[in-house]
Formats: sequence, C-alpha cells, structure tokens
Amino acid sequence: MFKGVRDGSYFYFANSYYYAPLDKSVIASTTDYGVEFVSSIHKDNIWGVQFHPEKSQELGMKVLNNFLNQG
Repeated sequence: MFKGVRDGSYFYFANSYYYAPLDKSVIASTTDYGVEFVSSIHKDNIWGVQFHPEKSQELGMKVLNNFLNQG
C-alpha cells in the first residue's frame, strides 16, 4: 500500500490516541511524533491506518490508489 511513498513522508493525523497491537507482526508502519506509535497495520487482506489518507493530499491519494489496485 505504500509503494512509491518515501520513508519520512507526511500524513494528516487528527487525534491523540493510537493503536498498540499485541501481535507486532501486523505493524506496517510507525510514526514518530514525540513518541513512536503504530500508524498502519496489515494482515492478510486487511489494512488499517491511523492517519487520514483523504486529508493527506497527493500522498494520501497515492496510498488510496495503491490500496484499490493491489492484488
């Protein structure tokens, strides 16, 4: 889902909580904003993101397009 998205890219977050999965193998990305937290997860055909791709401009559209065109 992050094909073509460089490490260190910026996405829009609008909350102060985050998900901490018990199964660390599902972590797809993390973000450091004073504290490192899980910003996306992936397992099998399920993806979840903590950020708002619809508010993340061009990179958000790239993530959504990658999601729609995977497989």
